[in-house]
Amino acid sequence: MDKKKVAVPLVCHGHSRPVVDLFYSPITPDGFFLISASKDSTPMLRNGETGDWIGTFEGHKGAVWSCCLDTNALRAASASADFTAKIWDALTGDELHSFDHKHIVRACSFSEDTHLLLTGGFEKILRIFDLNRPDAPPREVEKSSPGSVRTVAWLHSDQTILSSCSDSGGVRLWDVRSGKIVHTLETKSSVTSAEVSKDGRYITTADGSSVKFWDANHFGLVKSYDMPCTVESASLEPKFGNKFIAGGEDMWIRLFDFNTGEEIAICKGHHGPVHSVRFSPGGESYASGSEDGTVRIWQTQPPTPTTALNGPNKHSSPSPLEVVASKLEDLHVANKD
Repeated sequence: MDKKKVAVPLVCHGHSRPVVDLFYSPITPDGFFLISASKDSTPMLRNGETGDWIGTFEGHKGAVWSCCLDTNALRAASASADFTAKIWDALTGDELHSFDHKHIVRACSFSEDTHLLLTGGFEKILRIFDLNRPDAPPREVEKSSPGSVRTVAWLHSDQTILSSCSDSGGVRLWDVRSGKIVHTLETKSSVTSAEVSKDGRYITTADGSSVKFWDANHFGLVKSYDMPCTVESASLEPKFGNKFIAGGEDMWIRLFDFNTGEEIAICKGHHGPVHSVRFSPGGESYASGSEDGTVRIWQTQPPTPTTALNGPNKHSSPSPLEVVASKLEDLHVANKD
């Protein structure tokens, strides 16, 4: 067995149905956090580094398809099949506001300045809610989507929004001020994942069996890589931008070299298709959510056999992930013997 491709994840249980969306907060004074959306109707908040459960947001009456945290990780948002998008206090778990829609809400996203919430879903309408005036009617982007909205995101310091559809290819970019489409990123298959890189340079998309990287300012296609299976989600490493991950139908998470497309590692462990993958804000780990109802957190650089058996290099301190992964590896070896 190739030891470079062996990784022991932190397995986060708690959801009773498939995990369909993951979102990492930026790094805050209290660390960083991971929120997960599930068809069990209860988004969960975890410590992004250790995977420890912090709390569950209770109040939705249908599957939760999308979730996110604001820049300071003080509020959470969720989009649900119960025709609502909700805002939550991420410190207490209390519901702060519920925005009614007329059909299933599939996607939600906080603006960078945290004042706005963007939603989209089966109504084929993009809505922008002013969180400073939550009772005010939302702004609606007219004729905003040719089909059911699958993903939404902000870019260009909240001056542009993007969306993709479940039943047609492409990513549409809208000027927030005019409400008009400024560009369309053309893809053959529907885009199931669209992520704006931390530095604002790239848009990473997963469509069918390919992962594409687009120039977020000039909208040209930078790189396109064919995947070994149908992928549902992809994420670019945020610190150096030299790696990316992809997960999908075959239940594996693959780590690739951004510049060459070479496969670096394969992470196996899920027992169902992978619906969402996301890098942590520092790039030291990444999370995956699956049909099997679990969230798994993987190290970007798995410990080598020497590190796992003899401890970390004396010049460096192990991260909590490395400590837990090392213990799990030792336990696995002991049980095998």
